[in-house]
Amino acid sequence: MKRREVIALFGISIACPVLAQSEQTSLPVIGFLGLNSNARDGARHIITAFRRGLAEAGFSENKNVAVDYQFAEERIERLPELAADLVRRRVAVICTTSNVATLAVKQLDTDIAHVFVVGLDPVQLGLVEGIDRPGASRTGVFFPVSALEPKRLELLRELLPQVRLVAALVNPGNPNAETHVVDLEAAARAFGLDLLVLRARGGLDYEAAFEAIAQRGAGALVVTSDPLFDNRRQTLVELAARKSIPTIYPWRDFADAGGLLSYGNSLTDAARQMGVYAGRILKGQKPRELPVWIPSKFELVINLRTAIGLGLTIPPTLLARADEVIE
Repeated sequence: MKRREVIALFGISIACPVLAQSEQTSLPVIGFLGLNSNARDGARHIITAFRRGLAEAGFSENKNVAVDYQFAEERIERLPELAADLVRRRVAVICTTSNVATLAVKQLDTDIAHVFVVGLDPVQLGLVEGIDRPGASRTGVFFPVSALEPKRLELLRELLPQVRLVAALVNPGNPNAETHVVDLEAAARAFGLDLLVLRARGGLDYEAAFEAIAQRGAGALVVTSDPLFDNRRQTLVELAARKSIPTIYPWRDFADAGGLLSYGNSLTDAARQMGVYAGRILKGQKPRELPVWIPSKFELVINLRTAIGLGLTIPPTLLARADEVIE
């Protein structure tokens, strides 16, 4: 798929049509840089939430703002090229939806306003000077995702106390990958569990990972926090169902798609906040005036239909703690 052709699956126009309109009407242009445009599995809900945030800030796409969507289609090595293209065309604001996309923009050392969503500490990454006072030209949303991986393992242990070997799916291309592994290994030792770490970037890697889980006899799976996995959540949920593997996921989108359990923050809230910040910057606010937003709410969602399909009984204590039970 060419990065400037129309992606009808979203009902949005990508790059050329949007830019043509913006040139005719002098609309400000937001550059939106993401990993994958796959509407079946991933980007539609993020785009919808992003647009909702823009609307809250007073902007409507193709009316008083244009958005140039650029997707790497899971080829991380393309992100620097796509980021450089947005910078060359001097878009008004750049929005990035992952660690790798954010770092690709950072490497360009541009003065264009940049709103990010990251799972690593943005201060440690050198993106901002501080959470409350970002400084320079960047601000955004910070998910402290690594801290939640041990909690997901603990929830699986509560659901399946008889299981001794648990698998973890990790994207080796994510800067958070090894932190995920270290934290999960420490939690597994504390819980008296063995951990099978499986690394997958996409495509056939997912099939191979689930085959390995079945062959090694792992009784459950933790899918770690990664936008690449969210982009392919339907694929992962279907593989887990096919192999009858109880799985916990990082975001409620997975449970909505048929996943057994999810625990974490809301990706759609993050995308909405990114849209709000982009709109406020277009109205004249500086990124340094917008503190980095850290979500404070964590949701436990249980899909009871999936549990029944797997022959599992959810403990009453776990059901009582759930923020939502899908029946």
